[in-house]
Amino acid sequence: MNPLEAAVLAVVQGLTEFLPVSSSGHLAMASHLMNVPDGGLAFDIVLHLGTLLAVFVFYWKDITALCRGIVSREKNSLVLGATLVVGTIPVALAGLFFGDFVEALRENMVFVSSALIVTGTILFLSGKITQRSTPGVTFRRGLMVGLAQTIAILPGISRSGTTISTGLFAGLSREEAARFSFLLAIPAILGAAVKELPHATWSMPVGIVIIGFVVSAVVGFGALALLVRFVKQGKLSGFAWYCWAVAIAGLAAFQLG
Repeated sequence: MNPLEAAVLAVVQGLTEFLPVSSSGHLAMASHLMNVPDGGLAFDIVLHLGTLLAVFVFYWKDITALCRGIVSREKNSLVLGATLVVGTIPVALAGLFFGDFVEALRENMVFVSSALIVTGTILFLSGKITQRSTPGVTFRRGLMVGLAQTIAILPGISRSGTTISTGLFAGLSREEAARFSFLLAIPAILGAAVKELPHATWSMPVGIVIIGFVVSAVVGFGALALLVRFVKQGKLSGFAWYCWAVAIAGLAAFQLG
């Protein structure tokens, strides 16, 4: 992999990790359609850690407030912290038992494209949700979002789109749904990276690692800020058309060989 290819994959990861269009699906399609080879497990970890840094920076005040609240045993912080744990358990178990199966699906362009159609449908339906008057993260809502995150380990199913939409369906406000979705992403991304570290072969040049990490972090921060703005404005469903278009392109490319 050369620096340009590394930067291309990092941009794809940074944009699609947070925009509701499935980062795993786009990385798989980038490798196939653009003839850009993936960097293997190690490079994948680097890209995800870059986007994880973007979440930390963007939600730094919320993260530090949550940590202070837990230390001081403030009720709302304890509830939110416990809910994040509850919401993380399903995806942790799924990754542990089905990780290899899910990874193999990334090579199946028909599955990835079909999953993108599902993502687009979820996003489209999210636009039909009417905001409710009983906001607040609860165990039930947190578990619902956690289960949605579990489904989103499938390539082509957007993690951010599915979890935010589920939060909206569960009764969270737009801002709460976005915040909880990305706070929930922290243990999921970090856990996945730690799990895969022992299996990664770190033979990449240092320059490639730096490019992948920095570009995915910077682009990821911009994508995260953009998505949160779209969510607050109730425009999440607009991404459905993009997902459908990419899915059709992927299926067409597969048929054409």
